[in-house]
Amino acid sequence: MIFRLLLLLLLASPAMGQKEKTYAQKIPGTTQTFTMVAIPAGKFTLGSKSILADNDEGPPVEIELSAFWIGEHEVTFAEWDAFFKDASVPQAKNMDGVTRATPQYIDLTWGMGREPNHPANSMTQQAALMYCRWLYSKTGIFFRLPTEAEWEYACKAGETKLPDPATLGEFGWFTGNSSGRFQLVMQKKANAWGLYDMLGNLSEWTLDQYDPVGYASLSKKDPMVTPATRYPKAVRGGSFEDAANQLRCTNRIASDPAWNQRDPQIPKSRWWMTDAMFVGFRVVRPARQPPAEEIEQFFARYLK
Repeated sequence: MIFRLLLLLLLASPAMGQKEKTYAQKIPGTTQTFTMVAIPAGKFTLGSKSILADNDEGPPVEIELSAFWIGEHEVTFAEWDAFFKDASVPQAKNMDGVTRATPQYIDLTWGMGREPNHPANSMTQQAALMYCRWLYSKTGIFFRLPTEAEWEYACKAGETKLPDPATLGEFGWFTGNSSGRFQLVMQKKANAWGLYDMLGNLSEWTLDQYDPVGYASLSKKDPMVTPATRYPKAVRGGSFEDAANQLRCTNRIASDPAWNQRDPQIPKSRWWMTDAMFVGFRVVRPARQPPAEEIEQFFARYLK
């Protein structure tokens, strides 16, 4: 209950005013800058009753969300490497404090390329959150992963219809146009709110524990399913490996231990997933900056 109240504080924010606009975020001490797109507070229908929808995509419910910013595109290798190569970050065996990712022992891009503007891939949810923790240490600004509801709201961008199959290739990378590889970010059109690659290229981590029951018991204000176990967590958006009909804003994917089955370590890595080259992430910043104590409690809870 206490952690649920903390999450509500961390998720909630007032409606964005004139000063909350899309902006460029510099990472101090690096050459990296990324764009955070302002998403207004509002109501929308979470889920789908389409004939294409799976059972876990319903029942559709009206949700109210507080304002937030979200990354214009998936976190790139250039941005990730600024964290990975930061000499001021200690490399440790546990996830306490701000630690640096352990080196990969195999090429987790599987020969698909590692250009600066390729989306970073194959990290665990914890590793993605450690990147957010590092951003906080650099900027003093609280970044985290989006909730499922925030992610879907941003993906739909005010639309109520499914993507048109005839134009899907203009917006996303999937099996029909990816040549079996992830692609550079921002090569396709942005959605109505200026977000790139929400559908396809890489699937994206969210904060939520995956709940196959769906949305019947969700809170109607800033909902999320509080994390309880390492698996399964909710992943969204579909990837370059998926068929076109899987690239839906409402489609939900449950993370699976099989995504790390080739990792020979005991215990298996908290950083890397040997069989999830299709997973990446983008970051969210709530409009309301929580107090430092709440932020530390948040990261302590997720990174234990």
